[in-house]
Amino acid sequence: MVRERKQLKLLNLIERGCDKLPAPAILFLLLFLITAVLSAVLSMLHVSVYNPATEIETPINNFFSNEGLYWFLCNMVTNFTTFPPLGIVLVMSVAVGFCEQTGMIEMILNEKLKHIYPPLLPYAVVFIGILGNLASDTACIVIPPLAGLLFLAAGRHPIGGMICGYAGVNAGFSANLFIAGTDGLVAAITQEAANDFFGENVVNVDITCNWYFMAASTFLCTIVIGLVYTKLVEPRLAPYDVLGKKKGEVKAYSPQERKALFFAGISMLVYLVVVIAATIWGPLGIVVGQEKIGTRAFVGSYLLKNLIPVLFFFFAIPGIVFGIGSGALKGFQGIYQLMVKNMEKMGGFLVFCFFCAQFQKLFTWTHIDSLISVNGANALKATGFTGVNLVVVFILFSSFINIFIPSASAKVVSNRHSFFLYKSSIFREFKIKRALTSLLV
Repeated sequence: MVRERKQLKLLNLIERGCDKLPAPAILFLLLFLITAVLSAVLSMLHVSVYNPATEIETPINNFFSNEGLYWFLCNMVTNFTTFPPLGIVLVMSVAVGFCEQTGMIEMILNEKLKHIYPPLLPYAVVFIGILGNLASDTACIVIPPLAGLLFLAAGRHPIGGMICGYAGVNAGFSANLFIAGTDGLVAAITQEAANDFFGENVVNVDITCNWYFMAASTFLCTIVIGLVYTKLVEPRLAPYDVLGKKKGEVKAYSPQERKALFFAGISMLVYLVVVIAATIWGPLGIVVGQEKIGTRAFVGSYLLKNLIPVLFFFFAIPGIVFGIGSGALKGFQGIYQLMVKNMEKMGGFLVFCFFCAQFQKLFTWTHIDSLISVNGANALKATGFTGVNLVVVFILFSSFINIFIPSASAKVVSNRHSFFLYKSSIFREFKIKRALTSLLV
């Protein structure tokens, strides 16, 4: 009991502290101002950084200078419009909105999960939650309440179902058996980080670069989260007495809705066949940049390099078919109104992207990012903390960030600077080994 009270006090303290934090957009505005002031101080002190990748000594740029003013005036708009998460999230929100607003996703989950064997239900919910990043952040909203209803229908605690669904979506976010829009998002941001450190087009980040790891993580996360819920979380829940001693009921659907879902599935299947055929025999299988000679390969193809438009129609087509068939959409006007309704929810995200983009670009333009990474690598090298130990700590640090930042874009923005630190250290070791090899030869 004493231990539980201490844990409760700690959680309350964390909650009160988080409640006092400003909105994410304001946080990035404050970071922008701090970076601007720091750039002025470092510039006046004539601080510079030697980049081991480019072998160039670069001074810290002062934001409060004519050069800084010109940079900001010329790039403020493009900083925002070229921010990698912006276009990807907006496009996918429109597409997934068709499936969400018409009720298609809710119906699929209700219809397919209600027959699961009860002991396996937590694992099934977690597995579906992990795969939910195919629908982007929509899974965070849709799956937990549906999981609660499904648990209620199975005679289990509905709050436990919501906890299980939420844990599956967020703890397993970005793991997937399929290549999703999230992979395109993080690949674009990682490419920017690589360009900042190594230079343009030196390192090419492919959308499939971590697919094997994420595919394996899908099963590992399902087992671990399911076991934690079954063995630790559910036994701590108070007994839940279902009214009337009867199990809850999952929503019943009309024959029209079932028919609409059938045709939506057919449309999705037809679309997949078209995409596969266009990849094997058509233009989607051509490697980007090798159109004239017609080189074909899966990695580097137009399909993978431009996966977001393909995913857009993957969700939009069945969503529209289901909406029209079920009566949720009334012609083109209904489609337009649904798209507008989806965009109305994106106001906060747009404000966040604006300030986050300005901070990220300023951090790079001032070269403070390289200063921190290179000097951090030097400090690590001086302590001898390199090699496998560094890799392990880097993974643990990323896992620690993952606890507090569920958003993939915000997570990668936070991790990109530790990426600089890690790459700088590894690059220095590589240069030393290459020099020794040359001497031996």
